[in-house]
Amino acid sequence: MTHWFHRNPLKATAPVSFNFYGVATTPGATKICNDLRLSRTRLLELFTDLSCNPEMMKNATDLYFSLLQGFIISLDDSSQECKLRYIQNFKWTDTLQGQVPSSQQDAVFELVSMGFNVALWYTKYASRLAGKEDITEDEAKDVHRSLKIAAGIFKHLKESHIPKLITPVEKGRDLEARLIDSYIIQCQAEAQEVTIARAIELKHNPGLIAALAYETANFYQKADQTLSSLDPTYVGKWRKYLNLKTCFYMAYAYCYHGQTLLTSDKCGEAIRSLQESEKFFAKAEALCKEYGETKGPGTTAKPSGHLFFRKLGSLIKNTLEKCQRENGFIYFQKVPAEAPQLELKANYGLVEPVPFEFPALNAHWTPETLAAFDLTKRPKDDTAKPKPDEDVKPLKEPDIKPQKDSGCQIS
Repeated sequence: MTHWFHRNPLKATAPVSFNFYGVATTPGATKICNDLRLSRTRLLELFTDLSCNPEMMKNATDLYFSLLQGFIISLDDSSQECKLRYIQNFKWTDTLQGQVPSSQQDAVFELVSMGFNVALWYTKYASRLAGKEDITEDEAKDVHRSLKIAAGIFKHLKESHIPKLITPVEKGRDLEARLIDSYIIQCQAEAQEVTIARAIELKHNPGLIAALAYETANFYQKADQTLSSLDPTYVGKWRKYLNLKTCFYMAYAYCYHGQTLLTSDKCGEAIRSLQESEKFFAKAEALCKEYGETKGPGTTAKPSGHLFFRKLGSLIKNTLEKCQRENGFIYFQKVPAEAPQLELKANYGLVEPVPFEFPALNAHWTPETLAAFDLTKRPKDDTAKPKPDEDVKPLKEPDIKPQKDSGCQIS
């Protein structure tokens, strides 16, 4: 398969000790605090551990989120919020705006920020797996499922939890609707890339492949349009990727649509469709170079060096030459001046996010445990707040490298 996907950096966060001396008045309450600290630290370690797989990630996230829920939801199922929701300050950076942290004394802020990182981890896991040269069928299914899981997490955060934040989301930062929407659409588009690769491998009907490619190009275009009103300093590189993939899959759509036209004895129209495919591929080539030269957050790569890109160039060239030969020997049809209108609708293979829910409350949370947190004993200087000069160190990611010039060409 050998796909290539752009990835933005993970969010970084300040350490949280969950040390509520005096407030946690029983061993059971203290144990929950210790478990929260340890499970949070473990989850952050897994984000950059190349040996981590979806099962390990799910176990770690289920444990931490089930414990954290005790700071958010009411134990008696009432609409009243938990008394512990605002006991701890959390500090997180932004994936696009670098190491400029935001902090909120709100457990919901922690829930959505950590959830955002979990979704990003699934996209990065999928990207590493999809980049392998000898990917198995099971691994391809893992890529497909991981991207759908990520989309489902982003969607759940946007619809069910981000609206509960007391402090409004800052414009242009991770939790804002435009960015979340772009991540959701990009996950869907990338999952459809896996579907297209599978359809090509199994030699499915060219009409189906053309329709899937067209739908995928539209997804990428929609994701780009969603980011269009944001500061190009932060989203410029990401948008180059989305533009590049839009052109790439439009080239795919016209290439396979040309094959469909040829089988219907419409050789002149097939040639024109392949010529349009060439144009979009040339645009993708130019955008590939621009992507490499654009500074900004995210992965540094030479997309044209990937097999998936190179194979399309050869396919367009060979298919166009075949159509021209057939037209010269058999059909003698005029090539239209206008490219055919693509009004393609895929009936199969379209991707929807996998529904996501946070885990149920951890069994250690009981009315007695909650009652053991005595907020009247909080220190007056509130040591739960981070020190003003506390640094938030970036996560050392194996797939995010320092920016280099990676000007490239599709060949």
